[in-house]
Amino acid sequence: MSVPAPRVALVTGAGSGIGRAVARALAAEGWTLALLGRREAPLRETLPDALHLPADVADEAQVDAAFATLQQRLGRLDLLFNNAGISAIGVPIDELPVAQWRAVVDVNLTGSFLCARAAFRLMKAQSPRGGRIINNGSISAHAPRPNSAPYTATKHAISGLTRSLSLDGRAFDIACGQIDIGNAATEMTEKMAKGMPQANGQIAVEPRMDVEDVARAVVYMAGLPLSANVQTMTVMATQMPFVGRG
Repeated sequence: MSVPAPRVALVTGAGSGIGRAVARALAAEGWTLALLGRREAPLRETLPDALHLPADVADEAQVDAAFATLQQRLGRLDLLFNNAGISAIGVPIDELPVAQWRAVVDVNLTGSFLCARAAFRLMKAQSPRGGRIINNGSISAHAPRPNSAPYTATKHAISGLTRSLSLDGRAFDIACGQIDIGNAATEMTEKMAKGMPQANGQIAVEPRMDVEDVARAVVYMAGLPLSANVQTMTVMATQMPFVGRG
C-alpha cells in the first residue's frame, strides 16, 4: 500500500492573525507548511517546525528567492494562501499621502500577483501537475468602509486577479478561489470592539467572529479535489453591519 505524498501549502502573512490561524489549521490536517512573512521570529512562533521564508511580498527578488527555496526544500507546492495584506490610515482621500496608497497597493495587490505568479510557475512544471491558489479578499471587495480607498481598491482588484487566475489555470490543473472575510477577531480588528465609523457618520461597535472559523473555511476550500473549486466564499460575523451597509 503506497503512502500518500505530503501536501505542501505556503501561507503568506503567516506571522499573525488570519495567516497564523490558517497555517496552524492546515498543519493540524496533515499539510506540510511553508510560512512567508517579513520577520522570521513570528513565523517560528506560528509553527516552529515549518519551513520559514522571511520575505517581503512586495519585493520581486525576495518572492522569487523564497519560492526557489521552497521548491528546493519541499519539492512542490499544492496550495498557496495569498493572505498578506495591510491597510492605510483612515482619512479622506484628499488627505491621503501617495506613499500610503502605494504601500497598500504594493503589498495587497502587487504582492499577491508576485506570489501567484511564482506559484503558477511552480505548479505548471511540477509532477503531478497543478495546485490551488486561495486569495484573501475582503467584504471590502463588495462594499467599502468610509475613508478606505486604498484597501477597498486593492480588494476589488484581488477579485479580478482571482477570476483571471481561475480562468488561466484551467489548462494546467490550477484552481483559484477567493475568501472574503468580515470582522475576524485578530490584532488588526481590535479597534472594532471600541467603535468604527459607519456610512451614516456614526461610530458603532462591531461584532467580531472567532478567527478559527475563518481557518476552518480555508481548510475546507483547500481540501477539495482539483476537479472542484470554491470560486468565492464570504465568511463574516453574523451581526456585523455589512449586508445593507450604507
